[in-house]
Amino acid sequence: MRRAFGGLVLISTAALLAGCAPAKEPAKPLPNGLLLALAVLEKGPDGKPVPQPAQLGILTNDGQAWSYRAISDPDSNVFHKAMAYEPRPGEAGVLTAGGTRAILKLWRKGQPPAVIWEKSFGGKFSRMREIEVADLYGDGSAALAVVTHDQGVVATVRPLADGGYQVTELDQQPDTFVHEVEVGDLDADGTLEVYATPSPPNKLDGTPQPGSVTRYVPATGEGRTVVAELGDRHAKEILVEDVDGDGTDELYVSIEAVSGGRVAITRFDAGTDPSGGAVIATLDDKLCRFLTAGDVDGDGKLELVAAAHKSGLWLLRPGADPRAEWKKISIDANSSGFEHAAILADLDENGIDELYVANDDDGEVNRYLWVDGEPLKETLYKYPAGLSGFTWNITTAPVAVLP
Repeated sequence: MRRAFGGLVLISTAALLAGCAPAKEPAKPLPNGLLLALAVLEKGPDGKPVPQPAQLGILTNDGQAWSYRAISDPDSNVFHKAMAYEPRPGEAGVLTAGGTRAILKLWRKGQPPAVIWEKSFGGKFSRMREIEVADLYGDGSAALAVVTHDQGVVATVRPLADGGYQVTELDQQPDTFVHEVEVGDLDADGTLEVYATPSPPNKLDGTPQPGSVTRYVPATGEGRTVVAELGDRHAKEILVEDVDGDGTDELYVSIEAVSGGRVAITRFDAGTDPSGGAVIATLDDKLCRFLTAGDVDGDGKLELVAAAHKSGLWLLRPGADPRAEWKKISIDANSSGFEHAAILADLDENGIDELYVANDDDGEVNRYLWVDGEPLKETLYKYPAGLSGFTWNITTAPVAVLP
């Protein structure tokens, strides 16, 4: 679900009626940057990849050019997500979700990172896999919804007035991976729900891997409810957003293909039969692990971007019936990656969202602007030696809070 933290970016131009020719305003530094949650690998003596310390890539723009720097954390070997977070007033920083060891850390400028929650979950893997922030308890607090590998933990982490945190584990399932968590209000009752994607441990050989989407309501104590039963398929990406603009959130589920099949992006509304759902798009691909919503053309209506594994980036636009098949447009067939992290965000504050994408297969981070209805690609950063590893997530954060 789209959530804003602080002001976003500006590169503006104006015609100044001085003399006989217009002039541009001086370029200004962008107040927000991009956070790239990374796993970096190096070849060992036997030629096999060896995980390195978890790495957080930071991209900022000084008004003239984009620059890249990175922060490493030897306590973990992967960051699955990094995001702007202010648990209490005056404590704004960057929150990272690490794996093996599983740690949530808050990084604040000029201070050592603070551990918010650390736990060994007892399975083969121990990872904080995904996080979202929202007022989950209706008390105004910036609570976290957290999901993990590989014991299927779904939890909330609640900041307390005394500076501590209260962890509540809502669910746990042995030998279960939960890749994604989303927050929203599908039934429009004013109380936020948490949605998660439990499935058995990963299979990448195309054989069936069953899964579901589950719902929890922390404020009322409602436990696990299956809202999408996916049979012999599963989802590693969901999105909760009011894309059709009717004032009520919808749940979008990217259902991965079994061998020979296609990715199905399926919509569920409050009350949809868990075995039902409306297929709004199919992709000729095995995986699609990023869905992001935004307004790419400034018409006040939201679109979806689906970042698929090998078939590229797709713009999905609803029609008159948002439960029927949506219009599908290829943005870039040559962008790809195992995760293919992507986000729509209005960093230049012109009322139109830009698309930011980690094209891992080409070792670059790109931006797409819609000009005269067509996406215009710009490469913001290219890793000098390519990217040996994965970009697990891409988010935005105010430059003022970057460590």
